[in-house]
Amino acid sequence: MNGLLFQLPKKVTKSNLKEAMQQAIEIEIATIPVYLYTYYSITRVPNQSEIEAQILSDMQATQKGKKNKKTDAELQEAAKQLALDIMVFANKSGALIMSVAVEEMLHMSLSSNIKNALKSPYGGIPELVGKTPKVWPAYLPGHVPAFEINRGKLSKEQLHAFLLIESPLPFKNEEGENGKAIEYTTIGEYYDQIIKCIKDELKDSDFNANAPQLLPEKGYYAQNNIDTVYYDKNHKPQFPNEDDSGGLVHVKGKKSAIHAMEEIIEQGEGATETIKLDVNGKPIFKDKIVGDHLAPDGTVVCPLFPLDSGIVNPNDFDDKDKKELSHFDKFLEVYCTIERTNHALHQFLGTKDFDFTKYFVKDIPTNPSTSDYPKAIQDVSNLTNAVYTYIFVMAEACYKTAGHKQYEIFMFGIHKSMIWILNMLSMTMTGLSYTDSSGEKQSVSATFEDYTFANSSSPKSQIIDLAGIAMASSSIVSQGILDRIKDLPDVPVEAYLVENNKGVL
Repeated sequence: MNGLLFQLPKKVTKSNLKEAMQQAIEIEIATIPVYLYTYYSITRVPNQSEIEAQILSDMQATQKGKKNKKTDAELQEAAKQLALDIMVFANKSGALIMSVAVEEMLHMSLSSNIKNALKSPYGGIPELVGKTPKVWPAYLPGHVPAFEINRGKLSKEQLHAFLLIESPLPFKNEEGENGKAIEYTTIGEYYDQIIKCIKDELKDSDFNANAPQLLPEKGYYAQNNIDTVYYDKNHKPQFPNEDDSGGLVHVKGKKSAIHAMEEIIEQGEGATETIKLDVNGKPIFKDKIVGDHLAPDGTVVCPLFPLDSGIVNPNDFDDKDKKELSHFDKFLEVYCTIERTNHALHQFLGTKDFDFTKYFVKDIPTNPSTSDYPKAIQDVSNLTNAVYTYIFVMAEACYKTAGHKQYEIFMFGIHKSMIWILNMLSMTMTGLSYTDSSGEKQSVSATFEDYTFANSSSPKSQIIDLAGIAMASSSIVSQGILDRIKDLPDVPVEAYLVENNKGVL
């Protein structure tokens, strides 16, 4: 089957735990390009006056030929209010999706900590480079049922796939293609197998606490960055990821390894609720049950009460203070806001096809390849993919060294390239377009494909060369980006100067 994200063993035991942990790492890696791609389709701060004028024009068009038309005053007020709502929601949806992408990087690191801490033959250095899916649509093999995962713009269809990835509950889809590996109904179920193996089959002596890991006290993981913050309707900053929802874990033995895996499950899946009303009309929350929020056939069922109603289920959160939603519930919040808003607009306008997301979502292609683009844009795409891949090169190197060298790689490499360089290049690409051979205008996006570095020189030197090529073919790449690239640590792809996993680089 084409497009498999990872291959699972039939059962997790200590004899295949090394492979199982690698596959857990690849699960997390596989979600990163998908979530990033959708994030960059969002215009987080649209031009309010421009979208208000467009909304009003589109609303007026829906009223042509209707007997009971809305008045211009009613339409003007509705357009003004929708534009205001979009200013908050566009920023919020982007922040929520990026907050999940940040935690997926954390989950990759937690799984990598476990694998590197496990002594041979149970563990080893995590393999992070070249693990992005190469065929799209991609699938989760063994998931019952299988479903397509695409790099696509923000939409209900894309969010539905996100919900299936993070779902805490099993679902069915008779048309889905079943995977050829182990059958499981949620990723959490698979991770529970790893937990059970560690708990039942390993000893604390099977772990090496001194193996290089990304440790919590180093400041490597920041719950939020500039792209995860949004402002509510009262212009107050909101931070989707809370400090008490978890972070890096130093894996020293069974207990800490299990804690790391449980953190991944809780942050990703959360839970769902059964809601009944008491005699006074107040909600009574029950335990999670199949069919809540995700119906048995895989369709989405929005909660009875929206998040901003003040009525919430504590099972939807992954932190002690009940402030941070799980990945599943973050995506559910975005999905159901789109669902409710469009439904209200359809009722108001008397139409069935008015979608407010078009005012802040870029119409970028689904599953593009760099080869689809003309040369000038290919040059920028190659540079963007090389920077994207270099993040994994640097992350893998962090498990082959410790101390100051590791700190330099992570803090001055991964943080800088992920937050600034990749961000700037990706946003630039979504603003580009070209005219194809038939004269049609085509949109562009970063493709988040693995870039294959040559062995003749270091990846950093190759990225500098790619930046020079992109700058020569167009004015898209600035000198500022090149200067930032030159400041990155110089980490070789084959950083394997390691002796017995002691971390000598």
